[in-house]
Amino acid sequence: MPSMLDELRELWRFRELLLTLVERELRIRYKNSVLGFMWSLLNPLLTMGAMYVVFRYFLGNQTPSFSAYVFAAYLPYMFFQLALMDSSQSVLAALPVVKKVYFPREVLPLASVLSNFIHFLLALTVFFAFLLAVWMRHPDRTPFQPSLVYLPFLLIIHLALTTGLALFISAMNTFFEDVKYMVGVTLYIMFFFCPVMYFSEQVRYANAVPAKYSDLVYTLYHLNPVAMICTAFRKVLVAPVDPKIGDRVLPYLPLDVPLLLVASAISFLVLIGGYAVFNRMKWRFVERP
Repeated sequence: MPSMLDELRELWRFRELLLTLVERELRIRYKNSVLGFMWSLLNPLLTMGAMYVVFRYFLGNQTPSFSAYVFAAYLPYMFFQLALMDSSQSVLAALPVVKKVYFPREVLPLASVLSNFIHFLLALTVFFAFLLAVWMRHPDRTPFQPSLVYLPFLLIIHLALTTGLALFISAMNTFFEDVKYMVGVTLYIMFFFCPVMYFSEQVRYANAVPAKYSDLVYTLYHLNPVAMICTAFRKVLVAPVDPKIGDRVLPYLPLDVPLLLVASAISFLVLIGGYAVFNRMKWRFVERP
């Protein structure tokens, strides 16, 4: 059986096919659409607007620039969710071609991930435009932080984690179609266990957690690499602010670099493991009835 290095060399030989599939994914998504890319932003923008109203006016979240904090964590989570859901069906949908033509099968889930990653990058440009508009309205509060230098690193580890899971899920779903439903349910539940619509400070200072266990709970919570990555995007993209929930002001917590390094290690281990599982299973795809 070829080694992983041999598989990577073979994948590099077919890089033009991968780029073509990515372009095809983008064209299909926007085919016959007048607004094009804006449709990809409509869902998160409407969700952010609805959550802003609910949390600000109904639940008493008075944190300054709360909408920016929501958007900064929501965009990476949406990339993660959409990439996994799209890639889960990628091999199964192309099975008739897989049985007739040889090419590295991993280009199928990779095309789904990369096309969604491009959407994510475009969405980030809209987010920066939003920050620029806030800055022009409030010149005394600059939204652009020196921590932005860490953004490329965050993008790499987030892409690594998503790609590894996409390879694993797409391979498993080819033989067990229950996988895509399990993934959908898991992503829905995970959304509430990631600091997207609330702050990680609320986990650290939760009233229901005894003070002596608060650090442990905070650490265990961020051992979920998706939660840590969402927190990191928020800390890197938006200026520090003390969350204000009702009459309670929570102390701002800086980015926990050791926990981010743990999330990075997990992400790359998932990438290697997912690729290994995919390579082990891909030779049996033609046997799928």
